[in-house]
Amino acid sequence: MKKTVLFTLLALAASASAQNYKVTNKFILGGEGGWDYLTYDTQGHRLFITRGDHVMVIDPKDGKQIGDIPAHRCHGVALDYDHHRGFISNGGAGTITVFDLSSLKLIQDVQVGENPDAIIYDGHAKKVVVMNGRSKNVMVVDPKLLKIEATIDLTAKPEFAAADSGHVYVNLEDTSQIAQIDSKTWKLESKWMLKSCESPSGLAMDEENERLFSVCDGRVMNVLNAKDGKIAASVPIGEGPDAAAFDPGRKLAFSSNGRSGNLTVVKEESPNKFTVAETLETQRGARTMALDPQTGIVYLVTAEFEPSTQPGQRPTIKPGTFTVLVVAPQ
Repeated sequence: MKKTVLFTLLALAASASAQNYKVTNKFILGGEGGWDYLTYDTQGHRLFITRGDHVMVIDPKDGKQIGDIPAHRCHGVALDYDHHRGFISNGGAGTITVFDLSSLKLIQDVQVGENPDAIIYDGHAKKVVVMNGRSKNVMVVDPKLLKIEATIDLTAKPEFAAADSGHVYVNLEDTSQIAQIDSKTWKLESKWMLKSCESPSGLAMDEENERLFSVCDGRVMNVLNAKDGKIAASVPIGEGPDAAAFDPGRKLAFSSNGRSGNLTVVKEESPNKFTVAETLETQRGARTMALDPQTGIVYLVTAEFEPSTQPGQRPTIKPGTFTVLVVAPQ
C-alpha cells in the first residue's frame, strides 16, 4: 500500500512539474523597429530574431548579441544543417537571403514570390519552403543549388507551415483552412477547414502521433489529424496568437498570445485528448516564440508600447524596450 501511495505521489509530482512554467529571465535588447518570427538554433544554440531590415543573432544564455545579418523587411529564418546554410524571407524585396551558418556571411539573394513571409526547412525533403503572402503560393527552393524547384498555387494567403515525411502543411490565413501538399510531387492534395477559427497563424506538429496544432484568432487552437484533416480537438487559448510550438519529449503544445500577454500550455494526454495545463502570464505583445526542444525553454519577444491616441490605431513601441523573455519548465 505504501509503495502504491508513493508511486502515485511521484507520478503527480512529475505531472505537476511538467506543467509548471515560469518567466525566468528578461533580456532588454533595445534597437529600432518591430519584429516577427524568431528561430532557435538547436546546433549552435543561438536565437535568430527578425527585426525589419536585419536579423539579430543572440546568445540565449545571457541575451548578448553575437551577430547581425542585413535583410529587407524580413519575416522569418530557416536553418539548414544539412548544407550549413540559413535562409531569411524578405517581404519587402520578394527574396530570400542565404547566409553561412558559421560565419553569418551573406552568400546571395534568391528571387521568390511576392511578400514572402513564413519560411521553413523541410528536413525530410531537404528543401527550403517559402510562403509568399501576396502571390498566394508556396515555393520550394533547392538549398544547395539555390534554384526554385516548384511553385504551388494556393489561391489563398499562406501563413506558417509544418512538415512530416510525406507532406508540408500550410495555414491559409484568409480562408481559415490548412493546405496539405505532397512533398514528393509538390502538388496540392487537400484543403481542410478549421473550426471556429479566424486568421490561422502559427502551426506546429506532433509527427509521431500525426497531429497538427493550428492557432487562430477567436481564442482557439485546432488540433487536426494530419492524415485526413479531421479535427481531433479544439482547445481554448489566449487572444492574438501568432505562433505555435510542440515539445515532443514533454508532449506539450504552446500558443503565444500577444493581445492577452500570455502563453497557453496544452498537454497531449492522448492523440485525441488535449487539455490546457497552464496559462502563464508573459507580457503584452509577446506573440511569436521559439522552442528549445532539448531543455523545454520557450523564448518570446516583445516590447513596451505607448498608449494609442486614436481608436484602432496601432500602438507605437517605446524606444529601447525590445525584450526577450525566457520561459522555462520548473
